[in-house]
Amino acid sequence: MQVSVETTSNIERQMTIGVPAQEIDQAVQKRLQETARTVRLNGFRPGKVPMSVVKRRFGASVRQEVVGEVMRDNYIKALQEQDINPAGWPKFEPKTMEEGKDLEFVAIFEVLPEIELGDLSKISVEKPASDVTDKDIDNMIDNLRRQQATMKEVKRKSKNKDIVTIDFKGSIEGEEFEGGSAEGHRLTLGSGQMIPGFEKGIVGGKAGEDLEIEVEFPEDYHNEDLAGKPAKFEIKIHKVEEPQLPELDQEFFQRFGIEAEDEATFREEVKKNMERELKQAVSNKVKNDVVDGLLETTELEVPTALVDQEIDRLRQDAVQRFGGQVDFQQLPKEIFEEQAQRRVKTGLLFQEVVKKNDLKADDAKVEEKIQEIASTYEQPDEVIAHFSSNPDQKAQIESSVLEDAVVDFVLGEAQVKEKKMKYEEAVQAGQPQR
Repeated sequence: MQVSVETTSNIERQMTIGVPAQEIDQAVQKRLQETARTVRLNGFRPGKVPMSVVKRRFGASVRQEVVGEVMRDNYIKALQEQDINPAGWPKFEPKTMEEGKDLEFVAIFEVLPEIELGDLSKISVEKPASDVTDKDIDNMIDNLRRQQATMKEVKRKSKNKDIVTIDFKGSIEGEEFEGGSAEGHRLTLGSGQMIPGFEKGIVGGKAGEDLEIEVEFPEDYHNEDLAGKPAKFEIKIHKVEEPQLPELDQEFFQRFGIEAEDEATFREEVKKNMERELKQAVSNKVKNDVVDGLLETTELEVPTALVDQEIDRLRQDAVQRFGGQVDFQQLPKEIFEEQAQRRVKTGLLFQEVVKKNDLKADDAKVEEKIQEIASTYEQPDEVIAHFSSNPDQKAQIESSVLEDAVVDFVLGEAQVKEKKMKYEEAVQAGQPQR
């Protein structure tokens, strides 16, 4: 086997491999003999078909099959000899395949990029500084009660947190615009679902009333055709409903999986959950900033094969979220490309930080994370036992801990500033990027 490797780009290689004709011909002959022993043809007894007939009927297909296997096997052998680690499967391009002549083919493939990490000290990280206050807990419990509320129709003027059923029709300079009208729309006043001024204009209105309000679309509105423009809405109020909040009793507590004797105990459990959510949000925000910083400070070309693999994973995830009702092939690759690129680059950069700095997943932190996960379940001991007996599950925790180690290392080199935030702001800032 003769091998030569050409570098065609930073991450693409072309490997030319030559295989002696004798090796191909012997493999073809052996395969034809195997075929002759098993093939059934009219006019011949099993195992008695002449080799000339077998070769005439099956020679071309057998040779093509053998050449494919030889290219694959010799490619793998060449990678080992050349000590090359490919990223994904290659594209084979045969140059000569004629019977009796040496086989020559080209394997075109990508390799993992050589990464030179940028200056980590230039990375800026904004870390939310926040606490869970009594007011935050009050708001959370109020939201939980409203989720379980029953509705009572009222004849009074509407106020914030009421639900109104309305028809509305919007226009700009006298012309109706797409998406600007609806009938029987249920809207919680004060929820911020609509553009600024819309809900405020309805507060004080009663069932049966017709209103006309003037508002202005925000400059950063997602529809550029409407952004910054003044609009007029004609609104018909059909119904005003007032939420009837459930009592804070044991029945209510149990709806959220909390065994509490009284409101004080329930508040303490809610606070613990909020603190866990806040901790995770801060961690997500910091990690997002670290990833952004690594991407900004390090030039990186990623193999197409890895991006395509990640796109397929994202498409499969999307299919599962749709409950399997969407065909995998119906989801265009393009809508996942940016997210896949970011994920692949992040993975490669984290691997490089691990390798350059010999980082490890600390056993104590792995156990701590398992304990933390288990604490959110009713039977934590069973969860801990599950991780202990399931190597794949534990490996995922170890991978997560190793990612945390990368983030901590980068934070030690980066410019980190704390920013005081309210609980809700911090949680919002920590929404994970997809």
